[in-house]
Amino acid sequence: MAADPLQTHVSKEFEHERPWISCRFDKSGKYVFGGSEDFHVWRIDLESGEKVAYNTAAWVRAIAVTNDLLITGGFDGRLMWWPVAAEKPEPVREVAAHDGWVRAVKVSPDGTLLATCGNDLKVKLWNLSDGSQVGEMLGHERDIYNVAFHPDGKQLVSGDLVSRYLHWELGNDKPVREFTVATLHKYDETFRADYGGPYAMEFSADGSVLGCSGITNVTNAFAAVGNPAVSIVDWASGTETVAHFSKGGVQGKAWGMVLHPDGFDIAATGGPGGGHLFFWKRTEKDEFHTVNLGNIARDLDLHPDGIRLATVHYDRKLRISTMAPKAA
Repeated sequence: MAADPLQTHVSKEFEHERPWISCRFDKSGKYVFGGSEDFHVWRIDLESGEKVAYNTAAWVRAIAVTNDLLITGGFDGRLMWWPVAAEKPEPVREVAAHDGWVRAVKVSPDGTLLATCGNDLKVKLWNLSDGSQVGEMLGHERDIYNVAFHPDGKQLVSGDLVSRYLHWELGNDKPVREFTVATLHKYDETFRADYGGPYAMEFSADGSVLGCSGITNVTNAFAAVGNPAVSIVDWASGTETVAHFSKGGVQGKAWGMVLHPDGFDIAATGGPGGGHLFFWKRTEKDEFHTVNLGNIARDLDLHPDGIRLATVHYDRKLRISTMAPKAA
């Protein structure tokens, strides 16, 4: 079945005791993992709704999942390895990875490496199988918000608070180039503060396009007042080819983003304007469809079936939306 964005509807909701901050599906599509403000990540069975706790002892925004492992990066700087499907999960490995918040963790295309970044201005590489550090890249001068492996497995990109991006080749601890995406950064003269950066970042399947999501037109950095935006960057040139906006001027931030393999782009937004799913054709500025999710959305992930989407919300609900007609 092909995804039909125009038919998108919320098909399930899982309520929790505390607000959610992150989410990822597992590779089999049986579970969705959600990080909560209760210092746990929770595994939810999509069919039964059964919830199982992973006691991370910290807020977790950085989540990655392999076939059999869950890797979490906490606000306390720790990376933790967990079994995906254990009845009573316990960490199989812990690493003091960063000095401060781990903002992102990504798995290499061949499944052998982890890339992480954080507020200590470092990008680090880890051996996934034993947790040993195998690389460290320096060059950012502001907090690093995200990293992404290129699909060829030989390149990496990192992006920071001021929307400066460094392109790395694996095995080389010096960046091979840098570029900026002005759309996703603003200096607020009133509060004398920078605001921006890629809150989500990923490549298209063929590696020709890099997508970065965040906020634009910031008028109040203290209250995060601005408009959600997704920047589409041509990887070969490092230039923005189109910026996706909300034609209705919704206020908020694009916390999560998906470059769908069918060639359209999705963002989950949250802020003063509430929570929405936006859908854009890759080459167009304005969205072709919007779904009101009813509450601030803080992350987004695509199910392996390419049809279902997970979003997590401040109102303590994890929502599953389906891009297909409602069941009769």
